Amino acid sequence: MDAGTRTGQVWSPVITPFNERLEPDARRFAAHCQWLIDQDVGLAIFGTNSEANSLTVQEKCRLLDALVEKGVSGERLMPGVGSCSIGDTVALTQHVVKSGGTNVLMLPPFYYKGVSEEGLFRYFSEVIERAGASNLRVYLYHIPPVSQVPITLALVERLKKRYSTTIAGLKDSSGEWENTASLIDAFGDDMDIYAGSENFLLQTLRAGGAGCISATANVNPAPIAALARHFQKEDAGSRQQVLSQVRRVFEGFPMIPALKAATAHYGSDDTWSRLRPPLVELSEQQRNELYQALDELNFSMPDYATSV
Repeated sequence: MDAGTRTGQVWSPVITPFNERLEPDARRFAAHCQWLIDQDVGLAIFGTNSEANSLTVQEKCRLLDALVEKGVSGERLMPGVGSCSIGDTVALTQHVVKSGGTNVLMLPPFYYKGVSEEGLFRYFSEVIERAGASNLRVYLYHIPPVSQVPITLALVERLKKRYSTTIAGLKDSSGEWENTASLIDAFGDDMDIYAGSENFLLQTLRAGGAGCISATANVNPAPIAALARHFQKEDAGSRQQVLSQVRRVFEGFPMIPALKAATAHYGSDDTWSRLRPPLVELSEQQRNELYQALDELNFSMPDYATSV
């Protein structure tokens, strides 16, 4: 699953482990990333479910360096680099490129609400110009339920016109299939459009989109990747139903704590339960409910405990 194949790609916004001092645990992080790669899933590190906006630029750079030291190829990476600060976004973007990567996932500046299209265009333009990398490929990150700063079709069109080779795609985490379909219709011929959940994976692929960048690819990567590879087969609909069942279980809890609780449980390593404030772990009752619901679906994370 290499960047550029355009169809059937699945990426995981990789969860971030923390030690008892609430510092990122580079060893566990690298091991989790390698397990995901082994399941044919790419690494959208520093995404929403990575607790990225609770990490400093320096911490992100160190985690990225740990992956590079382990031999992870740049084509397997799509690091999230967006922040409210142009300088921080540029610094991390440049570090990605220096480390051998080309793909970055970029949030809009999200603190100020109600900003104009012109302001957002200037922000992305400043980042691209200052990054100064001809091989940079920017994937815009539309997540209005969280950011409250939407990336409109008009803005995408304007950025694509100015930076035709740099603006490579978009992740749509609006949760609205109509919006994803509109993006594919408008830009799918020369941009990679990703759904933000595997709930929409089959629809996205059938409409000509690239795949999905999904939180639950952290814990259910192989079945999601299998549907992406085999979406044209007769059993694709039933595969999608099974994926959506698992997704619904996780959506019944705060997503990031649930992902970490499942990883701790199936990996027999409670370190994974730890989150950075203001996020907190699931209660004991919530954890038990999560595990019971997953057991009823015969859910597992194959080879996870031994590989990580």
